[in-house]
Amino acid sequence: MAKSTTRRSGVRRAGESAYGLLLVGKNTVMAGVALLLLVAGVWTSWGTAQHAMLSKGRERGTVTVAKCGEEMCTGPFVPADAAAPERPKVKIEKAVTHKQGERLLVAVKPGTDQVIRTGWAGVLHAWLPLGGALFLAALVVAGGLRMRRTAWGLGLLGAALLGASFATL
Repeated sequence: MAKSTTRRSGVRRAGESAYGLLLVGKNTVMAGVALLLLVAGVWTSWGTAQHAMLSKGRERGTVTVAKCGEEMCTGPFVPADAAAPERPKVKIEKAVTHKQGERLLVAVKPGTDQVIRTGWAGVLHAWLPLGGALFLAALVVAGGLRMRRTAWGLGLLGAALLGASFATL
């Protein structure tokens, strides 16, 4: 029996190639957007997280919340190292405190009078931007790349990070 072969026209082959190229381009752009979201989340988080996580070369101690404004609270800082000077007034984000009179373990941002909360609560709070970026990247991965299982993993990881941060504060 003879096999019959049908040839596709040149226009049809070019159209299929162009469609394939568009799909590859769309997937590349969506992967780039998801990667950009994740890199931005890590970059933003690291600015605060490094002070909360790493102790070498950083001044650590406790702050007692004395007064709170709209976004920041202030209070005296007592260093953990007896040789370091005490600071009568330092600033801390209001989001990481509960009430006036609370004593928090903190690290001083070098060259400023701002302190960052340390411990599990401080570290998780510092990584909040990454949690949001994971959550947004999950939407891009699910909608743009059609990788639903990966998107569920990213979304659940982001939601867990956000939930853990709010639970510890």
